[in-house]
Amino acid sequence: MPSDADTAPRQFAIREVSPDRPWLWLTAGWRDLMANPQIGFFYGGALTIAGWLLALLLLWAQTAWAILPVSAGFFMVAPILAAGLYEASRLREEGRPVTFGACLAGFTRNGGQLAFMGVVLVVLHLFWIRVAALIFMLMFGLNFAPSLESLPMAMLRSDMLLPFLIVGTGAGAILAAAAFAISAVSIPMLVDRDITAMEAIVVSIKAVATNPGAMAFWAGLIVVFTAMAMVPFFLGLALVIPLIGHATWHAYRDLVRA
Repeated sequence: MPSDADTAPRQFAIREVSPDRPWLWLTAGWRDLMANPQIGFFYGGALTIAGWLLALLLLWAQTAWAILPVSAGFFMVAPILAAGLYEASRLREEGRPVTFGACLAGFTRNGGQLAFMGVVLVVLHLFWIRVAALIFMLMFGLNFAPSLESLPMAMLRSDMLLPFLIVGTGAGAILAAAAFAISAVSIPMLVDRDITAMEAIVVSIKAVATNPGAMAFWAGLIVVFTAMAMVPFFLGLALVIPLIGHATWHAYRDLVRA
């Protein structure tokens, strides 16, 4: 069933906030996580296991070089996977019971538009993997095929390592910025309101453009927290993913006004 907010006119004002506002979003997100830890850690644990399986698959396929760009691409698709967390925060905000079954409604209430957003983010992710593969081949050549055990040292000895890191990081940053701009508040907005994905994307881009300082800081925090969570073989995702998911809901509620 649509929420009361769904009946609001489709005219939205973007609130301008201070650059340090993301700390308040994280604080509110932490409260949501601690209020219903079983929900958050279930999502975080599931994504941690998915990270393990993906890494093992890439190792089995002898494409260990792809682990880094695929992991980096996780930033692009993660927002759509957190729809259940946005729903949990919405239910808690309204004083309603938060259960696993109720959180699934976050994926189904506006399912068609969420699916469209998911396709957009997945296409961006796949495009990034293709770009990363192309950069790798251009920098190291088609004949660069050391064994898995010797791959790190072979790359370290190569004169192309630094250009590869610079070009790869730059290309990844551009695509990640695009993904962040279109999804910063659009996906929790789709969970909350009966609107189209294109409307939500426009509002998300406006929110980022209106608050460049706060949103750049927020994007930086997401990158740092997620990167640190991935270092111990994805274990930290069990905590970081639900925290960022709940905080993203509060970012949306703080920035978007009907």
